[in-house]
Amino acid sequence: MMIKNEQQYQNTKEWLRRFEKSVAEFDSNEDLKADPKRWKLHRDSYQSQVDELKAEIAEYERLINCDNTQPITVTVESLNKLPEALIRARIAAKMSLFELAEILEIDEQRVKEYEDTDYQCASFVELLEVATALGVEFENAVIKVDFEEIEEVKRTTQKWRKSKMSVKSKA
Repeated sequence: MMIKNEQQYQNTKEWLRRFEKSVAEFDSNEDLKADPKRWKLHRDSYQSQVDELKAEIAEYERLINCDNTQPITVTVESLNKLPEALIRARIAAKMSLFELAEILEIDEQRVKEYEDTDYQCASFVELLEVATALGVEFENAVIKVDFEEIEEVKRTTQKWRKSKMSVKSKA
């Protein structure tokens, strides 16, 4: 999950409060502690949620409170994470969807679609245009070609094609 706006930020803080309350209840409930393994499993799952929510809140606060006189670094672990980086850049720039749409000379609804779908509806050229509008510069892009992953994709694709063919032949 990624916090993309003030409403999500407020909702996430509310969910954090609820999960923290649940963790506190687990810690104080002696009946649940009678089965230590079960207690720990449940408590740890709630604590995991608390940790994730805190991390998301901290990242959103880092973005909204950044000093706009200095560049900010947003790490992109993989090409799949580029959409999140673009959204983070917009948030850090304190730019609204409307302002980004104006720069791009497109409808605000289109920019909202981009972010709502994590840019799945955007072409590569559109991604580049958004990156340019947000002043995003790639400094050190490292691309690793994973040959095992390529072979796995090939196997999966072949299985999918075979199952699709068998469905067609039965029809």
